[in-house]
Amino acid sequence: QVQLVESGGGLVQAGESLRLSCAASGRTFSTYAMGWFRQAPGKEREFVASSNWSGGSTLYADSVKGRFAISRDNAKNTVYLQMNSLRPEDTAVYYCARGFAGYIRVGVNEYDYWGQGTQVTVSS
Repeated sequence: QVQLVESGGGLVQAGESLRLSCAASGRTFSTYAMGWFRQAPGKEREFVASSNWSGGSTLYADSVKGRFAISRDNAKNTVYLQMNSLRPEDTAVYYCARGFAGYIRVGVNEYDYWGQGTQVTVSS
């Protein structure tokens, strides 16, 4: 059984930064793509960023491109989301998830394990 535990969320002002972490259990972390999603109240869960198994290939939603960066440390079974220049519209619960295989995934239904989520609130 794979467990994903996010941390690093909080309340910040617009323009500030946060770094989210997601620690994964299991010995095969390095063979799977990892992704970050977010869900704001009353909205569907949306794709934010994805990394392939090695971290050598990444993909971002247009809304966060240039501001957010996904990275991973396979030795520590951890994936990160560095969020800079935060905006009030970035306010949401952020989830990390493990992809079905090693290549970048975009769809919610392409991920099989999910963390419990961490709240990010950006005030104006």
